[in-house]
This record gives sequence, C-alpha cells and structure tokens, in this order.
Amino acid sequence: MITYLYAVGRDLERVPDVGSGGVAGGALRLVSEAGLQAVVSDVDREAFADLDEHREDLAWLAAVARAHHGVVEAVGRDHAVAPLALATVYLDDDRVRAVLRESHDAFAAVLDRVDGRDEWGVKAYLRPGVAKASAGAERPSSGAAYLRARREALREGNAAVAAAEREADEIDAAVAALAVESRRHPPQDRSLTGRPEQMVLNGAYLVERSATGELRALVEELARTGSVDLELTGPWVPYSFAGGAT
Repeated sequence: MITYLYAVGRDLERVPDVGSGGVAGGALRLVSEAGLQAVVSDVDREAFADLDEHREDLAWLAAVARAHHGVVEAVGRDHAVAPLALATVYLDDDRVRAVLRESHDAFAAVLDRVDGRDEWGVKAYLRPGVAKASAGAERPSSGAAYLRARREALREGNAAVAAAEREADEIDAAVAALAVESRRHPPQDRSLTGRPEQMVLNGAYLVERSATGELRALVEELARTGSVDLELTGPWVPYSFAGGAT
C-alpha cells in the first residue's frame, strides 16, 4: 500500500465525515507534522503504479476524481484547506511528513490566502443563435450568390464573437475588482460544458465569504444588462488559488 494525499489544513482534529471513505473506499486518517495536518488514505500500490496508463481509463479516472473531490469538499466545509492535485501519492506516511516539513511555508501561504474565502466561477456564453446564419433565410438561387451569403454570415458571426469576447473582458474586470484574486482559465470546449453555445469567459474568483451577497448581485446585474449568458458557480474549495504548495 502507498499513501494518497488529498489536502492539507491547520488545526484539523479529525478526518471529515465521508460515508464512502476515500479513493477505493480507503479509510481516511490524519498525518500531522510542523503544525499542519494532511488528510490521507491507503491505496493499492499497483493501481497507481502507472498513472499515465490509468488516465486513459475514463471510468477509473472518474471514480478517483469523485472520491478525491468528495474528501476535499468535506474538509473545506469547516476549515481552510490546500487541496492537492488528483492522484497525489507517496510511498508512505513518513514521506508525507517530510513533504509537510519541506513545503511548510508554501502550504501556510496557501492556507492564509484562502482562509475565510471561497472560489466562485463565472462563465459566459454566446446567446443562442449568435454567430449562426439565419435558419429561415432563403437559399440564394445561384452558387455564387450562396457563397457570398455564406461569407457575409461568417463575417457577421465573427463580429458577434469578437463583441462577446470584449464584453467578457469587461465582465471579468468587474468581478475581479470585487474579488481578492482572480484567474482566467481557457474557455472550455462544448463537449465539456454540455452546451451548444460557445464559451467566451471561464473565470475563477477568490471572494471573501462576507462579500457573497455582493457577488451574486453583481453577476445578476451583469447578466440582466449584458448580451451574453452568464453562469455563476460555487462556492468551491479554492483549487485555482492553491498553487505553489508542492
């Protein structure tokens, strides 16, 4: 067996209540060192011996991700937490203790950064029908006319996308001004969003819990007055702002 590391916190007195346990149902426990506590469980060494191969197994990856995020979310409900990346494993608990010592200052900086704050996501999408030729338009009688119409539709579509991207920049700036920190991730593909519309903003924002109401009101106002569809997600454990710990 080897040790799977989910998250690091401070002042953790017991493991979170996760009915299904950790990855592969492993029992959770705490490993303490240098004033920090790591939430860990045992996993089978062979199962994690070749992670590159396992990453091609979508069912395995999904099961690990569900268990991992379930544990991290449970810890983060009541404590500041530095979440680790999916499938972070070490040979044993002693190696985890060494990591807590060696990366103590980095973990402490992350915990200070996220304490009392949540991550929120703001996603913006083109409105349905934008950047598409009118479905009700009559087909031109000649091939040349059809090509001209298609080129014109593409120009109009490109202009609409450019306008939406400029609006996304303005939305990002407005939300970032309310946040403590912000990250702008690449827009997700339609296969990941499950929506037919193109995403033009995929922002993450670290927001004081006391400002949650203000954030919701801001996004509602931006959605009401803007020309893109907005989606507010969260609150989340601040994965986007936990970098640099290991």
